[in-house]
Amino acid sequence: MNVESFNLDHRTVAAPYIRLADKKVLPAGDVISKFDVRFTQPNKAHLEMPVVHSLEHLFAEKSRNHSDRVIDFSPMGCQTGFYLILQGEWADDDVQALVAQTLEDITGADEVPAANEVQCGWGANHTLEGAQGAAREFLAHRAEWSQVTA
Repeated sequence: MNVESFNLDHRTVAAPYIRLADKKVLPAGDVISKFDVRFTQPNKAHLEMPVVHSLEHLFAEKSRNHSDRVIDFSPMGCQTGFYLILQGEWADDDVQALVAQTLEDITGADEVPAANEVQCGWGANHTLEGAQGAAREFLAHRAEWSQVTA
């Protein structure tokens, strides 16, 4: 199939993990790398939408304090994780460090950025506490982030 994740057997993965899902060389030679940042075990657990929404806002804002190569941080429709899109090629240790630094920032945040009607399409659909709990849980399993399958 054309979509990389549709070719991934979701029964064989062991979340949480971070894996390179795709790398594209654009016509001008620029490289973009897409990482699967999986928080919960597919088809077994998921993040509630206010948690997903708040993690999206927090990670998008905070990650850019650590790298100017962040292109996007987008939630998966299945609510089990996110796609982190970065400019260039990244070593596993470097992307894991970026994720860890950003999640540490999230655990210490005072508010969800742009969680209001002016800056967000559903400003009331947020939970700082939920996002921080998910960030802490993901960080607690950092030693496992490189292991995609059981």
